[in-house]
Amino acid sequence: MKVVSVAEMREIEKAANDSGYTYAAMMERAGQAVVEAILEQVDIDNREVLVLVGPGNNGGDGLVAARALHEAGADVTCYIWQRSMDDTLVQQVQQHGILLIHQSEDEDFRKLDTVLARVELIVDALLGTGVSREIASPLSVILGRVGTAVKNTRTVSRPIAVVAVDIPSGVNSDTGAVDPATLSTALTVTFAFPKRGQFLFPAAEVMGDMVVADIGIDPALAAGVHLEVSTPEEVRTLLPARSKGAHKGTFGKVMVVAGSLNYTGAPYLAAAAAARVGAGLVTCAVAQPVFGVLASRLTEATYLLLPHAMGILTPEAARLVHEKLDDYKVLLLGPGLSQEKEAVGFVQRLLGLEAAATSTKRSHIGFSQEQPAVQSATRTTLPLLVIDADGLNALAQTENWWSRLQAQAVLTPHPAEMARLLGTTTEAIQQDRIGIAHQAAAKFGQIVVLKGAYSIIATPEGRTIINPMATPALATAGTGDVLAGIIAGLLAQGLEPLQAAVLGTYLHGMAGEIAEDEIGEAGVLASDLLPLIPRAIRDLRGEE
Repeated sequence: MKVVSVAEMREIEKAANDSGYTYAAMMERAGQAVVEAILEQVDIDNREVLVLVGPGNNGGDGLVAARALHEAGADVTCYIWQRSMDDTLVQQVQQHGILLIHQSEDEDFRKLDTVLARVELIVDALLGTGVSREIASPLSVILGRVGTAVKNTRTVSRPIAVVAVDIPSGVNSDTGAVDPATLSTALTVTFAFPKRGQFLFPAAEVMGDMVVADIGIDPALAAGVHLEVSTPEEVRTLLPARSKGAHKGTFGKVMVVAGSLNYTGAPYLAAAAAARVGAGLVTCAVAQPVFGVLASRLTEATYLLLPHAMGILTPEAARLVHEKLDDYKVLLLGPGLSQEKEAVGFVQRLLGLEAAATSTKRSHIGFSQEQPAVQSATRTTLPLLVIDADGLNALAQTENWWSRLQAQAVLTPHPAEMARLLGTTTEAIQQDRIGIAHQAAAKFGQIVVLKGAYSIIATPEGRTIINPMATPALATAGTGDVLAGIIAGLLAQGLEPLQAAVLGTYLHGMAGEIAEDEIGEAGVLASDLLPLIPRAIRDLRGEE
């Protein structure tokens, strides 16, 4: 599904109007859609409803909704700000016997307070998607009194729910900025296409549940929009088929090169996730001290033991990895390798980003002296790559790595890792997550997954896809390793890199939401996600 800016939405609406589908028709459909969304969640028969009506099209949508709410049995009051009482839609509402209060006749706001004392539902149709300036009085006073009334009823038997028409008043639909007067909503009903700002913070915190309502606009009018959001219907088609006649080779092999003495959990999480998402065979290529911890937890994997110094992989290990890679479809590189100089050198040599290394006679702790010295890697091709965590940190220390990497990769940085890759700050990344992901994918020539609440997937060609999930249950160490493993496991089963990134982030988000439901927003461990990955796949398929 396309995600639009304010300017793009205006152009789409204008094109629809020019083609004969009028603004008035769109407004009628929008107002009706708001009520349909409300009725799916609550019974409004004989309930008191307040509709806050503003001057523009958003207010017009609210007036249509007021009429439809009245017809559905609600006791509706409209509180009107900066809209003429001679307006056609206002008169239509008045003809239905709906109580109208104009703010100009309520300078002390007593009438508003009287209504707020009895309502159970408020529909916010004051400002639409075009807001870009600070809300001033009297609108700030209106929203302030409404906000106070909502807050005061949260602990009583008559809590007030707020429903936003298109977007909560005071939210910038492009940047996600939120005015201090903005009401937090239980439900936002947006029209035709979601807006960019609805997936950005702090706006996402005040959105509540979001419904994207069809108001009759032809989706083809958004063909030129490059930003999208994943939907269950679209993502479901990416799930790999599972033939009854399959064997483990059918579903591909993943090699996970990860871990160090201080980070023994990372290879476990990544490898187990690749297996849980359906890869046929997973091999962990690790330092021997890591193997001792890992093998007892992950008995299903096979193992390749690599040269190390104090539990950290050394550049000489690259040759051993290359000797085995012909048998593998995917290489997952990076989780828990550490940022020590030896590990950085290992990543650079493995990816062919440094000059050939000469042999060394020094022995490494945990690597037998009788073992012959390992020369530089001779393999010239690499399988599909997933590069995560310290693999990315090593790239950030490698000059112009993107121009020399001779492989197709999915890069999975969190904001701090992205900042290192681009030579900027984490704050700068978070201020423009969509734009940064797009920029990085174009610069590096690879698929980029910028992790975080509403992860962003971007392609070098300019396509950008938002994952629609954000849960604090995933804000814990190791969940990124799980995501990298999921993507690698999907690549092993034959998905293209973009498909694996989109489906992988979606399944990861679903597993996080299941964990939140069953465990809570706090206390979820990354390992809790592992058994939930198959459940997420089953749920996405629609299987009982």
